[in-house]
Amino acid sequence: MATAAETPVTADPVTGPARSPRGIVPADLWEKQVGLLMRDYPYDSVMATRVLGQGYAYLLTAMSLRGDGLGLAPSRLVDIGVHTIILDTVAYAELCDKYNDGHFLHHVPKAEMKNDGSVVRTAHLVARAGWEVDLPLWEDAAECGPCHPGNDSH
Repeated sequence: MATAAETPVTADPVTGPARSPRGIVPADLWEKQVGLLMRDYPYDSVMATRVLGQGYAYLLTAMSLRGDGLGLAPSRLVDIGVHTIILDTVAYAELCDKYNDGHFLHHVPKAEMKNDGSVVRTAHLVARAGWEVDLPLWEDAAECGPCHPGNDSH
């Protein structure tokens, strides 16, 4: 059986194309958060949309795998999208309520970066969960993830 790291990051021809977070995030919230990324980072709307989409795909995957102790970790760029989502606390609480059985998924960053392959494994798990994976946004995997491993946080 292939490990998550060996699983190709592509859509499964049997189940169809990968899902996009745009299908679950209300349009007005999406536009607001894209605007926040463009305000706070040197991103145009295309890059902001990519970063936000991967942030949602990561968070929704983390929620679906809650309790598995997998040590999920976003890349630095994906983490920027995650921060934009979680800082909008009312909308984030609603996301957690709807997609995490009412449990708040905490963000527990670490000061040091891990170099354990967790970002690459996470990208594969995001793909296996059926989300689009924008691989260039996960390429800083050599630096690995900033999040606390092995608990129900991200």
